[in-house]
Amino acid sequence: MEVQKVEIEGLLIIRPAVFGDERGYFYEAFNSQKFKAVGLQADFVQDNLSKSSKNVLRGLHFQNPPFAQGKLVSVLRGSVLDVAVDIRKNSPTYGQHYSIVLSEENKTQFYIPPGFAHGFKTLEDNTIFSYKCTVGYNKDSEGSIKWDDETLGIDWQVNNPIVSEKDKVAPSFIELESQF
Repeated sequence: MEVQKVEIEGLLIIRPAVFGDERGYFYEAFNSQKFKAVGLQADFVQDNLSKSSKNVLRGLHFQNPPFAQGKLVSVLRGSVLDVAVDIRKNSPTYGQHYSIVLSEENKTQFYIPPGFAHGFKTLEDNTIFSYKCTVGYNKDSEGSIKWDDETLGIDWQVNNPIVSEKDKVAPSFIELESQF
């Protein structure tokens, strides 16, 4: 397993060791001992899966304390452009984002700690996205930021994504009253 830190503190790219032959492949998607050995001290309590058509955009979502979630995300089928936005008020990278392509081909995982808004846009039909969460979902603590907020300047690489009604009316980043 290879772990890579990025320029925004807390975000981790994880590339598992994949063993393949003529039969297919095998890799450990999660091993708590190995994750702890590389500094990922997260206890996951909930797994979520979503299936989406091409150009579906989900996000930017987060949960406020005390139900803030860390997420280990990956793609089981298809591919996504995955984005994390730093919403930690005292962070030197507050308001900055990081994006990465996750796919069934590259088997890359992305760890997003509490204090980040998260979203993704599918690049293929029938994409299955996996989220391991450190805290269970709590409706009363959920928050969101408008996916196309000009302040954030995220290049989603699509002009007219398929977006939920809830995400269409999410507040702007400037309106965000971060609790992190």
